[in-house]
This record gives sequence, structure tokens and C-alpha cells, in this order.
Amino acid sequence: ETAFSRLGSLRGIGNVRRGGTSMTRRVGLYPGTFDPITNGHLDIIRRAVKLVDHLVIGVAINEGKGPMFSLEERVEMVRHEAERLRGQATIEVRPFKSLLMQFAEEVGAQMIVRGLRAVSDFEYEFQMVGMNMRLNNEVETVFLMAEPMNQAIASKLVKEIATLGGNISQFTSPYV
Repeated sequence: ETAFSRLGSLRGIGNVRRGGTSMTRRVGLYPGTFDPITNGHLDIIRRAVKLVDHLVIGVAINEGKGPMFSLEERVEMVRHEAERLRGQATIEVRPFKSLLMQFAEEVGAQMIVRGLRAVSDFEYEFQMVGMNMRLNNEVETVFLMAEPMNQAIASKLVKEIATLGGNISQFTSPYV
């Protein structure tokens, strides 16, 4: 047993056996409303599965944002898109209505994965990390920068373009 595995056990992290050795199972949580899921989201998922053994994609109910798609539609879109992105990690898509840190505890996540597009995203995320750490300082937040070609994509803008009859094919998958 290593010091790292003992630390993981102390934190309540589950151990997984691989090839006869015990390793800490890394669980990440990527939360969002995904209304709709965009190429930017898919980029973050594609890279997040390289960091964890199991990625939970939490689809926030968040009715305050006035979603265009129902929760069921958003969960289905995310499941469909995530299916082709599984690599070494397993992916689970789940809706949630609770505080993010409560949901992270529920799914056993050791890290929250967030995508950053611009400095304005960082300011908001910086505040969220500070509050989340006060709620549970055992869960880390990991930021992944959006690829340059996806930095301008925001679900809010994609919805606006679609509502006004514009072509959104360069921002989402054909399934959306």
C-alpha cells in the first residue's frame, strides 16, 4: 500500500483493482445545463475522459436559465454525444437539481471539470471555486481551456442563432 492509496482511502475514495494492483479510481464530474450541448462541451468531455476513470456528466435542471430543451431532451442529447467519446473512462449522464457539491459527493467525484473560454469565464468560475471549497474542500476543480476554434461558442448564442433561423451546424453536432 502506498501513501497515495492510504490518502485516497482516508478521503473515502473507492479503490479499483487493475492487473493485480490496487489503484485509486478517479471520478470526475462535468456539470452544465447543456442547452444545447455544443462542440465546445464535446471538446471538454473528450479531454476530461483522459484525466479520469469515470466521468459523470451532470445535466443541471436549472429552470432559472429558461432552457430551450426539456431536461429529458438535454439528457438524451448528452447521452447520445457522450457515447462516442468513451475512451479509457466510463461515462455516466445524470440529471441533478441539488447544489453542485452535494451532487459531487453523491457521485463520489474527487474533481469538478470546468471549461474556460475567456477571462470573463474565469472571473465567474473563480468565485464558484471559492464557494465550493467552503462547502467541501476535498473536491478539486480542474479547468480545461477551450480549443481556439471553440472559444466563441456559447449555448446561449447557439440558441439565439437557431431561434432566429440561422445555421448552427458549425457549433453543434448534426444530432442536435
